[in-house]
Amino acid sequence: MKVVVPDLISNSYFPAVAAVDLGFFKDQGIDATLENIFPVGLAFEKLRDGEVDFVAGSAHAALVAFPDWQGVKLLCALSQGMYWFLVLHTDIGAKRGEIEAVKGLRIGAAPLVELGLKRLLAESGIDTERDSVDITPVPGAIGQGISFGVTAAKALEARKIDGFWANGFGAETAVRAGVGTIVLDVRRGDGPPDAFSYTMPILAVSDRLIDACPDVAAAAVRAVVKTQAVLRDDIGRAVEVGNRLFPPGDAEMIAEIVARDLPYYEAAIAADAVVAINRFAHASGLPTAPEVAYEAVVATQFREFWTTG
Repeated sequence: MKVVVPDLISNSYFPAVAAVDLGFFKDQGIDATLENIFPVGLAFEKLRDGEVDFVAGSAHAALVAFPDWQGVKLLCALSQGMYWFLVLHTDIGAKRGEIEAVKGLRIGAAPLVELGLKRLLAESGIDTERDSVDITPVPGAIGQGISFGVTAAKALEARKIDGFWANGFGAETAVRAGVGTIVLDVRRGDGPPDAFSYTMPILAVSDRLIDACPDVAAAAVRAVVKTQAVLRDDIGRAVEVGNRLFPPGDAEMIAEIVARDLPYYEAAIAADAVVAINRFAHASGLPTAPEVAYEAVVATQFREFWTTG
């Protein structure tokens, strides 16, 4: 079975990546392979069309392929909260929390990911048109096998963009290279109060698979929960994954970044989180009603495994 991620070299979807690489899907009886499909909207389209079996991606992105959540379910969270960082070039001189520093700048962001930044800016009183904020694709971040975060950091270093909105791996790459400053880390309190709840990284599956193979869907949840627990107990397992899947030098860095994210590694998807995600999606123009039933979004029959694995 195919488990798809929009960015392989990333902490964002790492519990799903590690669940496959460390053999926890296999332990649950699932012969799983990893595939990188970018952007995340395309990954969900392939899920809709039956070309892949699981998508590890941002929750709101499912609506591109599944309007009104019809035909898709969120199985579990890979971690909690919106997980992207706003990074600006060090030459700009912005400090942590200075969101107005984006005015007049060109900010790189991936498709659908950029919706989180746009909403965050709007709620902070920044009008992208009035304030000349150009939110644009990152040069070079096209095609499969591309690490968006790393590509964004390289584009920032080359001054092809003034900043980017991307994952923690990209942010750390830019900071270590001396070219980037983290201006917003939403998970840790930066930005509007509700920005944390806009979206979260999840494992999604089609209703078709749940109906045909509920035992497989349940096993996938158990595999992710087991992986989250193992990473909390021994961060060295993240290095193992990095050594096998990432370019030289990146394995140790992923372990450090994953270690910071461990407090967010919980599989539960709360009812109020679904309300917040759907309201964000509706406000961002995605095809969903302002309010939807929890059971229409989450595969609640498997939530018993969120804590027990």
